[in-house]
Amino acid sequence: MRIREVQHPARIVPAAFLITILIGTALLMLPAAHAEAGGAPWIVALFTAVSAVCVTGLVIVDTGTYWSPFGQVVIMALFQIGGFGMMTAATLLGLMVNRSLRLRTKLTAQVETHSLGVGDVTSVAKLVLIVTIIAESIVAVFLTTRLHAAYDLPLTEAAWSGVFHAVSAFNNAGFSIHEDSLVRYASDAFILVPVMLAIIVGGLGFPVLHDLRNRLRDPHHWSVHTKLTLLGSGVLLAGGAAILLFFEWSNPLTLGPLTVAEKLLSATFASVSARTAGFNAIDIGALTHESWGLHYFLMFIGGGSAGTAGGVKVGTAMILILLVVAEIRGRSDTEAFGRRISISAQRQAITVLVLGSTMVVLGTLVILRQTDIPSDQVIFEVISAFATVGLSTGITADLPEAAQLMLALLMYVGRVGTITLAASLALGEHRMPYRYPEEHPIVG
Repeated sequence: MRIREVQHPARIVPAAFLITILIGTALLMLPAAHAEAGGAPWIVALFTAVSAVCVTGLVIVDTGTYWSPFGQVVIMALFQIGGFGMMTAATLLGLMVNRSLRLRTKLTAQVETHSLGVGDVTSVAKLVLIVTIIAESIVAVFLTTRLHAAYDLPLTEAAWSGVFHAVSAFNNAGFSIHEDSLVRYASDAFILVPVMLAIIVGGLGFPVLHDLRNRLRDPHHWSVHTKLTLLGSGVLLAGGAAILLFFEWSNPLTLGPLTVAEKLLSATFASVSARTAGFNAIDIGALTHESWGLHYFLMFIGGGSAGTAGGVKVGTAMILILLVVAEIRGRSDTEAFGRRISISAQRQAITVLVLGSTMVVLGTLVILRQTDIPSDQVIFEVISAFATVGLSTGITADLPEAAQLMLALLMYVGRVGTITLAASLALGEHRMPYRYPEEHPIVG
């Protein structure tokens, strides 16, 4: 297979997402999708469609009351397609990149990383579909049972709420049919824990799930990618929860009124959700400024690669940390778990970080130009959009249309741009027949 043939899917993915967004927008503009008479305005339909397909969760209208049951089904279908399509597309593109390498290199990569073989391309979609159906079904049953038994919801209403939130959680979409997201369940572990587990499973990324599925009891042979993703995710989850507890323990508007057990539950949920899911069990707008700063960090990093999570990805952050550690220790190689991290992977991680940071800065400047809203809230919104998280301090609906369109663009670029970038970087790599003389510019 020639490289130019492999590049073709990298162009198809953004186009496919764009077409899906346009179809979703058209459906949401239908009178049948609106809870009241008449169709929704184009800006509302477009913003919601982009947020759903890009599995973000930012909204400018209340999902549960503004949209009819038909509209809510359309939204759920959009973020199901967006999440499933993202997992499948990311994995397929990664495999197709491997196919462009020489056979010896491919075989070495398969042995060293325990990655999917090049012959598994046709089965990837089936595997992703199975994982999706099983995870969403289990969580939906748990939520439906709890809502029906503990909250006296009619079985049909409990089932719809359970299915909607289960699909939204696994796809890290953050959409809720409740105006307060999941705040009403802040003290209910039987609601928050299943949602958290769905978020974590969907956000780890399919390569990690595939590795765990095949070698769950043999961690020594997990790929370096799996180990880095699991380690980074664990540290971010535990560290994020601990820092939130420190800053919000006595905040009367967030964790203050809760019991110790409820504080632990809500802080853990907030830490999990902040990295890509977009659900909230405490009022995000009432958090301290220090907690907002923590959210900047967690949202920007996001979850695992080739999954439903957004951000620059945990693997990217871990590679950069290892690079810094190696430089501080004076090591010529960047190492992890008895393996060297390739120079190309390090360069790609730096590139993703720089381009992601650039998008956040540009998006912030554009929106600050159009509104008088405090900059810390704007930065929160921009990072949430670019990292496809969906958390908000409550300013999304108050932004002018031009700013909302900027957020929609950030959601789209943040969702499909990272995949396209990663694939194009790997596919475009080639060795020059010559090298220039080396110099060492002053750094620092």
